[in-house]
Amino acid sequence: MKSNIGELIEERGYMKKYIAKQLEITPNQLSNWISGKSHPTMEKAFKLADLLNVKVDDLYDRTEQE
Repeated sequence: MKSNIGELIEERGYMKKYIAKQLEITPNQLSNWISGKSHPTMEKAFKLADLLNVKVDDLYDRTEQE
């Protein structure tokens, strides 16, 4: 699945450091989510979706084939 997290953060004008702090994770961890190297837990995904005012489904593009 392709991550939309980076684009959503940028579109809303947030700094990645701010999002990481709100989620109580490291900026490196957030970068890994953005790049697809790792994925958030369900709890963190819901918190991130709330911060970005989107549905959890919007965090990823599930139509892309891997």
